[in-house]
Amino acid sequence: MNWITKMFSSSLGQKLIMSLTGLFLCTFLVVHMIGNLQLFKNDAGLAFNKYAVFMTTNPLIMITSYLLYATILFHAFKGLWLAYKNQKARPVKYQAFDGKANSHWSSRNMGILGTIILVFVVVHMSNFWWEYKNGHVPYTRYMENIQTGEIVSDYMPKEFTMHTKLEEQTEGLMKVTIVKDLYREVAEEFKTEWWLVALYVISMAALAFHLFHGFASAFQTLGLNHKKYNGIINFIGIGVFAILIPIGFAAMPLYFFIK
Repeated sequence: MNWITKMFSSSLGQKLIMSLTGLFLCTFLVVHMIGNLQLFKNDAGLAFNKYAVFMTTNPLIMITSYLLYATILFHAFKGLWLAYKNQKARPVKYQAFDGKANSHWSSRNMGILGTIILVFVVVHMSNFWWEYKNGHVPYTRYMENIQTGEIVSDYMPKEFTMHTKLEEQTEGLMKVTIVKDLYREVAEEFKTEWWLVALYVISMAALAFHLFHGFASAFQTLGLNHKKYNGIINFIGIGVFAILIPIGFAAMPLYFFIK
């Protein structure tokens, strides 16, 4: 067991840990993006609200979520600690050559980018996750015509509460769903809080630069870079994680703010 401790406490071991936790968080981004795309459905938020219930009540998802929260905190603070150690180990900047010519801006500022993302995660969790679980999120009743698919919704009174987040029943041709309405909370926050929209957009820009360097770097650290695979790794790292996913997440608050 001693060799394991030595390996993960070494410089290479620290990079391995950051790479593995970073790639795990990348998989979460994909899943979270797919779920959040329900916000764009023209159903008054029904699909997104059902997704929110599933994510907060499914036992397997809940266990994975706690692992995810721990990984986010570990990856963030470990990254900041490594950035601090690297800066401390090199208090005087190189004079013999220009370091900027040998590395991308994002690789030299991973600590700053990570800090912006960490602040965003804290704000995001407090505004929506914490509020959904512990605050007074209202309920909405959806009436869906089974034959036509037409959906009509109305807000339940503020004092209305349920023991569960979701209740479904069929009444003739109507499927009635009463659900905790996180969609409404999201829409109202982004409609009225311009600073929150700005924070999301800035944070997604930071995430883009963070992933631009971090995704490919993780594969390099794990020894999985090869001329046969580098093309697809760079395509996924830049095209999907550094461009598509940050744009997708930034589009959500902008959609409600402009709408």
